[in-house]
This record gives sequence, C-alpha cells and structure tokens, in this order.
Amino acid sequence: METARTPSQRGFRWPAEWEEHAGTWLTWPHNRDTWSGRLEGAARAYTEMVRALHGVETVNLLVADEPAEKRVRAGLAGQGVQVDRLRFHRIPTDDSWIRDYGPLFLVDDRGGRLAADFGFDAWGGKYPPWDLDAAAGRAVARAAGIDVVHCRTVLEGGALDGDGLGTVLTTGRCLLDPARGPGRTREALEALLADQLGAREVIWLEGEIAGDDTDGHVDQLARFVAPGTVAAVRLAETLEPLRGARDARGRPLCVVELPAPPQVRVDGAPVPASYANFYLGNGVALVPVFGVPEDERALAVLGELLPDRQLTGIPCRDLAVGLGAIHCVTQQEPKATSQGTRLL
Repeated sequence: METARTPSQRGFRWPAEWEEHAGTWLTWPHNRDTWSGRLEGAARAYTEMVRALHGVETVNLLVADEPAEKRVRAGLAGQGVQVDRLRFHRIPTDDSWIRDYGPLFLVDDRGGRLAADFGFDAWGGKYPPWDLDAAAGRAVARAAGIDVVHCRTVLEGGALDGDGLGTVLTTGRCLLDPARGPGRTREALEALLADQLGAREVIWLEGEIAGDDTDGHVDQLARFVAPGTVAAVRLAETLEPLRGARDARGRPLCVVELPAPPQVRVDGAPVPASYANFYLGNGVALVPVFGVPEDERALAVLGELLPDRQLTGIPCRDLAVGLGAIHCVTQQEPKATSQGTRLL
C-alpha cells in the first residue's frame, strides 16, 4: 500500500498572511469567564474588526446557535455594520481564540487549497473544557468546503508566523512545552512543520511579554511584514536570534523594532499588550492600540513597513483582558491561486 503523502509532498505550502484572502474567520466572544466583566468591551473590539474587514473580504463569524446568531446580527446592524455581507456559521466553541484552534489553510500552485488541523489542548491544559474548540478546526474546514488533514500533535496557530516562502518563526518555550505533549524536540517539530506546512527554515526565538499565558506565542513577539523583514518587540531574547538568522532563501533578516507600550493593567491586573499582535487583511492592517502615547509611534512604524495598507487602530484594552488581541482572534483563509509564490 502506498504511504500517504504529506501536504508538503503534495505541493502545499502555508501562505503568508499578506497574500490575498478569500476571507477571515472569527468566533464571536461569548465566554464571560474569559473576559471577567469586559465581554461587552471585547464585543466592541470585534465590531470594529468586522467593520474594517467586511468591505475588503468575506468575514466568517462562528456563533453557537440560532439565538446567538440573531443577537450578534442585531448588535452589529445596530452599529452600522452591513450584516448581509457577513457569513454566519453555527459552530459551538468553548472560547474565541480561533487563531489557536482553527485550521491553518494551505495552498498549492495549481489552485488547490487544504486545511491543516492540529491537536488543541487549551495551551497545555490550562483552561478546561476545550473539547468544542478541539473539534472546531475540522468544522471550520468543512464550512469552508476545503479538505482537511488532521495531525494529532498539539500546535497552536499563534505559536507560528511565516513568510509564505518556507521560513517559520516560533519559540522554544511554547513548542517544546512538555504539557503540550511529552518528548517534544526541535528536530521532531521542525520535521512536522516541514511535512505539514512546507517549512524549510525554522527560526527559534525566546521571550514573553507580561501577562501572556501562552508560554510565549510568537505573534506577541515577532511578525513577518514582508519577505525578509520582521517587526519585533524590544526584548533581547527575541531580537538577538532574529539578527543572527537567515530565511529559507539564505538572506539575513531586516529586523525593525516595535515600540513597547507601558504595562497595561485593567481592573488592577496586568494584560498582555503588544503591537506585534496585528492582523493583515486585504489592503488593510488592524493594529492593537491601548490608549497610551506609544500607540501613535507604533502606528507610524507599521505604516512605514506597510505603505500599501490602510491602518486601523483597534482599541484592545478590554479585548486583552482575555489575554490576547487581534491576531489571536482571527484566522485568515487564503484565496486559491494558480500563481503561488515559489521558493527560488
């Protein structure tokens, strides 16, 4: 019997976030324990994200059931959002961090797409229950009409960032965490990323911002904004490996430092605040802002790095009470293309 080929062997790759999207997937916030009295504020941040995205790509919203859909539709319509342009999917979830439990969508150069669904255990078993979230990746792939390949290895989407050309950023503290599975090694994880996502060069970083509960997700630390260019927070353990690294084409990286907001506290508790947690939609960039003077500088830096995108600052103090921000609650679905970016 022929051994099943991996996505990479079949010609699939994980495209960069800046490549054209068919749509963006979000799970409407609903878990009151997550947002500790700030659920309405989190919903306001979602409304602004939807407003910024629904004119440039399809916005797919996960809701638990018909009553939840009616409530969300009415709330968005009341804020002037054109709800007839949105797609609602009745997929129950435990929480809203679709970046981590949603599938990673892959493309090939023949117009094909594939969804890679990994194991999910709520960041090493921190927040039970998670069975609905663990099943949501495959449900999203079915709703998108895309074949899915499932990998049992626990791997959260926020733990990775890629340039679409075979270079992946991650952190050892997260990916090698034994709570996410015993016996994890760099060699094994690099082989998995090569097989499942087409990674050819994995750059291992370290660092963690205050208030982060993910064991150092890279989307709070460093992000590709273009091939060969990374925007990163000002942490030595993050910047030093980047400055000594080369991408999958063998090129040294251009590393641009992002300003750091002061420690953000809401109701006296620290929450993770990072300008690296932005999201790139079609022609737009959604950037977290926290109501501090550093917001303006962060928008300026990212504006220089992303000159062809309209930047929108999304107030994220309430959203960050859930210990994440914009990138953590979004998942891009790339457009099928027959002109994929090849690694030369």
